[in-house]
Amino acid sequence: VQLQASGGGLVQAGGSLRLSCTASGRIFDINAMAWYRQAPGKPRELVAHITNGGNTNYTDSVKGRFIISRDNAKNKVHLQMNSLKPEDTAVYYCNGDLWARGSTMYTEYWGQGTQVTVSS
Repeated sequence: VQLQASGGGLVQAGGSLRLSCTASGRIFDINAMAWYRQAPGKPRELVAHITNGGNTNYTDSVKGRFIISRDNAKNKVHLQMNSLKPEDTAVYYCNGDLWARGSTMYTEYWGQGTQVTVSS
């Protein structure tokens, strides 16, 4: 079981990017999923979170600009990032509580990071 993130890149301030994360492997169920980010010299922070029912919450700095969504049929979670600012520059990580087949509980998984760089 793994999470694979994609969609990072370099964009000018005010631009948009869409991150995607796909869960693959022998998955029985997926509970909550989330996106975190870590800027150089700073701790990793929660950016956006979505429950398996579709309820969302966001850190204050991205409210109104970022949208998290999920496609349960395809085991994907997306992060649409609009009106990007230089301070959004960070490595973004997807995160999910996955129940692998053969397991007896949900386990937290992390995807590899994807770099987002916003130039001023």
